[in-house]
Amino acid sequence: MTLQGKKIAIMLDQGYQEIEVWYPYYRFVEAGAQVILVAAEAGKSYPSKLGYPCVSQAAAGDVSGKDFHAVIVPGGWCPDFMRRSETMVRFIRQCSEAKIVLAAICHGGWMLCCTDALAGRRATSFFAIKYDMINAGANWVDEECVVDGNVITARKPDDLPAFCKAIMAELTA
Repeated sequence: MTLQGKKIAIMLDQGYQEIEVWYPYYRFVEAGAQVILVAAEAGKSYPSKLGYPCVSQAAAGDVSGKDFHAVIVPGGWCPDFMRRSETMVRFIRQCSEAKIVLAAICHGGWMLCCTDALAGRRATSFFAIKYDMINAGANWVDEECVVDGNVITARKPDDLPAFCKAIMAELTA
């Protein structure tokens, strides 16, 4: 399966869950996609939960959601930091309005809660943010990976194979 010609954003901030950034990053680069790490600031090094650095490639204020085919929101603690940045919130809203693939894993669903993307949709997340997802309009379910239209969600790192497979399927449909 090739993702040649596809452009994917992975949102980034401090406290990201390592495998939820790096697994999809290298999986989709390997498949031929252009993958851009988007954060509040470009060129800044953001430490993971364990301190592993990741340097952002683009500032959220300098890109537009309509320029991407998909956006991936990882978990860890980074979504709590992302939603404190107006440019990051504006970017995820642009992605939602552009109707691109919105993919969130673990606590990444917090960023989808900043949009209207979850309203009336089936979705999952790490159980700790279940009620945030429900309050944002989701029909929350405890499943490995849920695809409802352009919204793809998963619960935890163990779900990454199904999560990435679902993203690839949606991008090649």
